[in-house]
Amino acid sequence: MKIAVGNDHRGYELKLAVTAALTDDGHEVEDYGCHGPESADYPDFARAVGLAVAAGDADLGVLACGSGIGVSIAANKVPGVRAALCCSLEAAATTRRHNDSNVICFSGDHTAADDAVAMARAWIASAFEGGRHARRVDKITAIEQSLARHDQG
Repeated sequence: MKIAVGNDHRGYELKLAVTAALTDDGHEVEDYGCHGPESADYPDFARAVGLAVAAGDADLGVLACGSGIGVSIAANKVPGVRAALCCSLEAAATTRRHNDSNVICFSGDHTAADDAVAMARAWIASAFEGGRHARRVDKITAIEQSLARHDQG
């Protein structure tokens, strides 16, 4: 599976740990930055990962910033992205099964590397269940599409 990863300076170390584990698991990981601990603006990297996922250049995306909230908000601005901030294994698996999330977000300040790796693996291993959940995801997509048409004119 091809996975796009991105982060700001506060998510840098967490991204390195998750990237190493996913690469060891046999996934192709593309790093959209940032590439060091120097201060960096999370919207730039959330946008890049979101665009890669939405365009199909990556199957899934992983993002990290200090709180995880900023990258989640920014990534969700990209049409076609369903980014979820996760703090537990159950949340990570559930967001794939129920929300068909395609980007997972982590807090670099509050998530241990081992926990992020375990959540990323659980998320990747889970599959969208469809059924009643598909109806709800379809409604999210309809909102997104109607607002895009509204913006165009």
